[in-house]
Amino acid sequence: MPAIFYILYSASMNKHYIGHTTETLEERIHKHNSNHQGFTGKKSDWKSIYFEVHLTKRDAYERERQVKKWKSRRLIEKLIGSGHPDS
Repeated sequence: MPAIFYILYSASMNKHYIGHTTETLEERIHKHNSNHQGFTGKKSDWKSIYFEVHLTKRDAYERERQVKKWKSRRLIEKLIGSGHPDS
């Protein structure tokens, strides 16, 4: 089943959120922007700024873990700016 690795951005928080989903990206963003418990529930201005389509949920999850391990805003912004998944 295809899955999406994605990066969202909230201008009001000046923060990124990294995740993966098997839903459509539009559905997932709608959930992030709803008033709910959790990190993204604090604000409702999350926008998709980067995504990659993977063949499996496992692949998308592995990509999410890889990028989160960077713990570097600079590297994340470089990936976003490149528009290329292999950067």
